[in-house]
Amino acid sequence: MKSHVRVAVIGGGVVGCSVLYHLTKLGWTDVMLIERSELTSGSTWHAAGGFHTLNADTNMAALQGYTIRLYKELEEITGLSCGLHHVGGVTLAGTPERMDFLKAERAKHRYMGLDTEIIGPDEIKKLSPITNTDGILGALYDPLDGHLDPSGTTHAYAKAAKMAGAEIILRNPVLETNQQPDGSWEVVTEQGTVIAEHVVNAGGLWARELGAMAGVYLPLHPMEHQYLITESTPEVYELGRELPHVMDPEGESYLRQEGKGICIGFYEQQCDPWAERGTPMDFGHELLNNNLDRIGDSLAFAFDRFPVLARAGIKTVINGPFTFAPDGNPLVGPVPGLKNYWSACAVMAGFSQGGGVGLTLAEWMIEGEPSRDVFAMDVSRFGDWITPGYTRAKVKENYQRRFSVSYPNEELPVARPHQTTPAYGIWKEQRAVFGAAFGMEAVNYFALEGDPLEETPSFRRSNAFEAVGQECRAVREAVGINEVHNFGKYLVKGEGARAWLDRIMAGRIPKPGRLALNPMLSPKGKLLGDFTVSCLSETEFMVTASFGMQAIHMRWFERHLPEDGSVTVENISTRRIGFQIAGPRARDLLARVAFEDVSAEVFKFLDIKEMDIGTCHALVQRVSYTGDLGYEIYVPTEEQIALYYILEEAGRDLGLRPFGMRAMMSLRLEKGFGSWNREFRPDYMPMETGMDRFMAYNKPVDFIGKEAAIAEKESGPSRRLCTFVVDDKGADVWGDEPIWHDGQVVGFVTSGGYAHFAQKSVALGFLPIELVEDGQAVQIEILGDMCDATLINEPLFDPQADRMRG
Repeated sequence: MKSHVRVAVIGGGVVGCSVLYHLTKLGWTDVMLIERSELTSGSTWHAAGGFHTLNADTNMAALQGYTIRLYKELEEITGLSCGLHHVGGVTLAGTPERMDFLKAERAKHRYMGLDTEIIGPDEIKKLSPITNTDGILGALYDPLDGHLDPSGTTHAYAKAAKMAGAEIILRNPVLETNQQPDGSWEVVTEQGTVIAEHVVNAGGLWARELGAMAGVYLPLHPMEHQYLITESTPEVYELGRELPHVMDPEGESYLRQEGKGICIGFYEQQCDPWAERGTPMDFGHELLNNNLDRIGDSLAFAFDRFPVLARAGIKTVINGPFTFAPDGNPLVGPVPGLKNYWSACAVMAGFSQGGGVGLTLAEWMIEGEPSRDVFAMDVSRFGDWITPGYTRAKVKENYQRRFSVSYPNEELPVARPHQTTPAYGIWKEQRAVFGAAFGMEAVNYFALEGDPLEETPSFRRSNAFEAVGQECRAVREAVGINEVHNFGKYLVKGEGARAWLDRIMAGRIPKPGRLALNPMLSPKGKLLGDFTVSCLSETEFMVTASFGMQAIHMRWFERHLPEDGSVTVENISTRRIGFQIAGPRARDLLARVAFEDVSAEVFKFLDIKEMDIGTCHALVQRVSYTGDLGYEIYVPTEEQIALYYILEEAGRDLGLRPFGMRAMMSLRLEKGFGSWNREFRPDYMPMETGMDRFMAYNKPVDFIGKEAAIAEKESGPSRRLCTFVVDDKGADVWGDEPIWHDGQVVGFVTSGGYAHFAQKSVALGFLPIELVEDGQAVQIEILGDMCDATLINEPLFDPQADRMRG
């Protein structure tokens, strides 16, 4: 065993071996994998081995497609068989809602290059004669779906890595991981100690324990999972060809052929978390005790859907643990707070996602950033607020919902409320319906009297439609109040604060008393954040951005802080909160409660001032994401309740009305304002998104991403983010719908919805630059319907920004 390596990958399952292989593929060959037992000794060996591309996140689906296509390459490199069976997959729909979901997924696939199709009951029966199609409306067919040999595939990854120079050490448990002063890691094992520049936690079932050795908590938890293999069945082996996979979401099951019999597995409601106090270190090739009672209801449903099962004897029952994160996606990337420590765990679908995880992590380590936006599996999408109890509850919920329809407006109930602001009780009294982001409750809308205190999950317009419309009209016609806790907020201080921000941000850094919108770029010029930078003094700034990006942004800030201590960055997201007020009467309201002049001539657009608001001392910014006249008012958390009552009392006769995030998202559409993780994300560059208007290309500072951004400006973008008015058919876009022109898919929707004040259905999305012109006619596919849409160059509301700036 070497004494020094560039990377030590800990864990010899399919994910660890994939990471090892991809590191060598991208050029790092001084790498070592350390496995406590034998390869595949955790969840890998008892996996059912299925693979598929279906995923609600388009980038995750693309990485799953990459994983599946990689297997033939591995076979060619190594001469080993992965045991590939590309039999195709059929996902059944027994309800109109499921058909909506599958149509939306099929639409996404059109611009992703995935060849899927919607098929009817007769076609299902031809593909899978053993399936009872009574009550089935249709299905999504994916020819890429299939299954493989878990052990053979893992060993193919391992051999390919070894052929390129990697070292694999087996039967060698890791005992300690200790960070060294230079940022490297001392990895202490039973066979000796190795110093690694980087450590990758691919510990699978033991990832929690391995993380604890480094002093970090990784939010994942193992669940028991059962599948059955039947005896040889004539209806299977006499067919003359291999059956496709059949996913039956209503029955919570997946089915495929196994030899001459059938393999069927379940994601049952009566599920059991495993190893709640930690995975035993001596656990390995064992299975858990069978628990057929747990899947009794699912089995009964399966006997009806696949009648052959009632005549097939059970040969084998597999009950083994595998790990989930709270949302079911992997935990990948640099772990916040640690240098050179990387996560590659909670990959519950290892043979669908393992290749994409390995590629992503290798790109991140070697090239400094992944080639695509991987927020959906970034380990930092969870912050310090998450706890083992929260993780366990959400993992169980996710397991139970494995085959549930994922609605774009759905809010899941388990482990909520987790975090709240002081105003939470006030909103509850006013019939608030809440959502949650990054562990924090936020008002989505206020239910009307007589309406339920929950929103109906739907791909179409929900029961919140009228309530949201009323909130939007209140903002546009009078004044609305909305909580602004759901921004990430950072205090940047020190003698070097301005110079540091000038390098981190791609726009201009404002003078004292002013604020400026700023893109933050990666070295390749991709968008990492859209920030508001507010200058409180020459040595103190408040920086705000998306609330859900806190851990990711802090990780980036800390990575780039100067070592001389001239700059400090503090996350104050939940310590400085407050409200925004917006609408034509917003200035009247502020004037009633402020102790200084707030007239338009004195308090200009993009000004920030410290002022007394009633009994509170506040920071007030003249800016509003609603695109209307508006102000953001920030106070210490403990003064939020006082601030609310000050504003509420002063605004009663002005028509003051609270509004939630559903209204906020509707109002911003009328201005064509983009939103983080929709229009702005690390897949996109500044110019193609319109963020170039906030760039300071000519500032003398060599800001991060400058060279790439200038190259984009000189060459010009190949596509452009546009706004469309849609001739809807009762359903609005949510995101990822394909945009058609002359019978071809030419672009895709990033987000949209109904603009209530303008009374228009609106979509934002990308078009090739040659098609971008005012009035351009396109079609947008919404739930299988082709809807006419027209590109507009001017906002639907306040096109000259007179209200916002005046």
